[in-house]
Amino acid sequence: MHYEHLIQINDPADPMLTPLSRQQLWRGLLRRVERPSEFLVGVEAVHIVERGEGWLKREMQLGNLLVRDHVRFEALHSVHFDTAPSEQHQGGSMRMQIEEPSEGALFVRFSYHTPLLEDGQYNAEEAQLIDYVKHAYRDTDVDAIRWIRELAETGELDGEG
Repeated sequence: MHYEHLIQINDPADPMLTPLSRQQLWRGLLRRVERPSEFLVGVEAVHIVERGEGWLKREMQLGNLLVRDHVRFEALHSVHFDTAPSEQHQGGSMRMQIEEPSEGALFVRFSYHTPLLEDGQYNAEEAQLIDYVKHAYRDTDVDAIRWIRELAETGELDGEG
């Protein structure tokens, strides 16, 4: 299954929305990698297993589920997660990409690829599951952006990164 959606970060038409800089947004996306328990329910532990220039490998414990990710970064542009399949998890990939079609008009495009059935290859029950998964992805990403905004408002995303 491939699923993609776009979240607008800055909206000049909404004076109640404090704009984020690209750097603040980037630091927030990196925080989602380094501290996933702030963004995902059920994360009990995270261990960075290995780290290099522009990448890291991590293990996340979610109850009985151990998730192993290889995360690649393109600074101030994108984060790409490759999740290894296991006996408990089918694996997949996710990308968070910052887009700026005009100066200061920031968006984040979230793209998911999972081994779930592709469109047109499923029955009504499977279609319901796929719809549920897509909504869960979107809700999680909307909540992540909301949390990044809160962090930015407190100044936690200012500085290096």
